[in-house]
Amino acid sequence: MHILAIDQGTSATKAIVVDTGGTVLAIAEASLRPRYLEGGGVEQDPRALLDSVLTAGRRAAAEAGVPLAAVALANQGETVLAWDRRTGEPLTPAVVWQDRRAERVCAARASHAERLAALTGLVLDPYFSAPKMRWIRDELTTEGVVTTTDTWLVHRLCGAFVTDAATAGRSLLLGLEDTGWNGELLDVFGLGAEELPQIVASDAVVGTTTAFGPELPVTGLIVDQQAALLAEACLEAGTAKCTYGTGAFLLAQLGTSPARSASGLATSIAWRLRGETRYCVDGQVYTAASAVRWIAELGLISGPDQLDAVAAPSGDGVLCVPALAGLAAPWWDAAATASFTGMTLGTGRGHLVRALLEGVAAQVAVLTALVGADLGAPLSRLRADGGLTRSRVLMQAQADLAQLPVDVYPSPHATPLGAAACALMALDPALDAAAAVGGWRPSATYEPVWPEDRAAAYLERWQAAARAALSPQEAS
Repeated sequence: MHILAIDQGTSATKAIVVDTGGTVLAIAEASLRPRYLEGGGVEQDPRALLDSVLTAGRRAAAEAGVPLAAVALANQGETVLAWDRRTGEPLTPAVVWQDRRAERVCAARASHAERLAALTGLVLDPYFSAPKMRWIRDELTTEGVVTTTDTWLVHRLCGAFVTDAATAGRSLLLGLEDTGWNGELLDVFGLGAEELPQIVASDAVVGTTTAFGPELPVTGLIVDQQAALLAEACLEAGTAKCTYGTGAFLLAQLGTSPARSASGLATSIAWRLRGETRYCVDGQVYTAASAVRWIAELGLISGPDQLDAVAAPSGDGVLCVPALAGLAAPWWDAAATASFTGMTLGTGRGHLVRALLEGVAAQVAVLTALVGADLGAPLSRLRADGGLTRSRVLMQAQADLAQLPVDVYPSPHATPLGAAACALMALDPALDAAAAVGGWRPSATYEPVWPEDRAAAYLERWQAAARAALSPQEAS
């Protein structure tokens, strides 16, 4: 049995064909370039998103040359658009999860923040779907339906009007315990009259498509980060992974209890499989690979493959807060700005590159400590995936600053492999999650080299720099 698994991401769409043993037979990728606008706007062309799904999926299917059993789709999570349900045509650009223009929507609802957190497990922030949905209705159009991109893509593939429970859990519109659309939440955002998709499990078959050749079941719908959590077998409470992609995303398994974070992190649905809902706690770094791309565009490096060659042996006192799109957990400051501090006339590009990588690692290290506090016990290891895990400098900095061993996932395809596991469970009722993802061994393990006091001193300085990067309102 072979699954076509598609990961529709921010900077690219990747498609793989994988068998039941986890062997990848074919890989295809279609690049995407979000538009970064003044005022914190980040947009994508919806037609380019659909074309990338079709192009990558068809290429992978053709390259594999084997009969396919299903197609699975992982999505960006919080990227939204308005579209015409009758024709399927987009009515607006896709407003990307990084977009900050809905900040005023959140500010106008600040008095509801505590109630929203209690009902949803999330923080009132433009990162999540509902504020962007409201912004689209206020600024762009009142026509059509407004949904996350997965609903639109699935509709274009098979005509269904659905979203999975994990994606719905990233909206600020879903009650965390009853896992359904919540009328009170909809009213807070003035979205009570909206037609919303049906919420389905990640192992539900939602329709069939001929977009990739012979008719295939469409299933395995899941958010990209939760898909990676599943692929890396973070199935027991307290197991955690961090994906280093456009941003860096730390998720820790909570099991079947949706415990709320006391540390400013988000609690959301990890997945709904086999009739059971599991939860996770998560924190985000908005700019990781996107920050690397920024320094490449400035000419400090020619591309990500140069990171380790250019990075100096130490930052020589230079610190970087990579808040190029604001700071997420635990600060939740959309208006925070990035900074380099501690520079002198002796500072060179190698120091800046090193400081940027350590800045990403420092923010993740802060998150690992907060996750440990929420869990009631520190993390013992961190699993890592994503393109930036190829940087030995970054991975060693992560181990040093978090004071944790970092196990690098051996495949660069964690997200589509997680979606494929959901599809396998849809097709084989006897399969459980552990069997669907199988076992794995890290391609590399990074042990902490820095002593604990050195890591603590660095993080104390870095957090002072992060506080200085906050907007005046948040800093006060």
